[in-house]
Amino acid sequence: MLKIIRGKLHGIFVTDANLNYQGSITLDPVHCKAVGIFPLEFVEIWNKNNGARFSTYVIYGEADSRCCVLNGAAARNCQKGDEIIIAAYTFCKEESITTKKPKILMFNSDNTISKKIKYYVTKNSEWYDFSIVDDQDE
Repeated sequence: MLKIIRGKLHGIFVTDANLNYQGSITLDPVHCKAVGIFPLEFVEIWNKNNGARFSTYVIYGEADSRCCVLNGAAARNCQKGDEIIIAAYTFCKEESITTKKPKILMFNSDNTISKKIKYYVTKNSEWYDFSIVDDQDE
């Protein structure tokens, strides 16, 4: 089984860090729905400012709030204003990798969506090809 990316919030900005809260990351459900991230799902988080990499589970905040709040122990890894990547993944067999079309949102500094893309994998005669495709219509 391969562990592959299923959805990603790329370059979203931390809006708050709340150490005195139950551990998790609070996200705008509109952003999550767009890439298929579910409440209580564990995600990987990569902080572009300090290089920290960790995982925690998702809770939904208020719709259209554009929130990205690190809670509990996760708050030690990020500060308000840090740019992070949030990745959800799945497992699949090699032969089904070409059926997966991970959705990625990219963000402006106010956490409005700047771009929507998808990743595509196709099989050629020797191996696999990879491409990134604009997904502005969805």
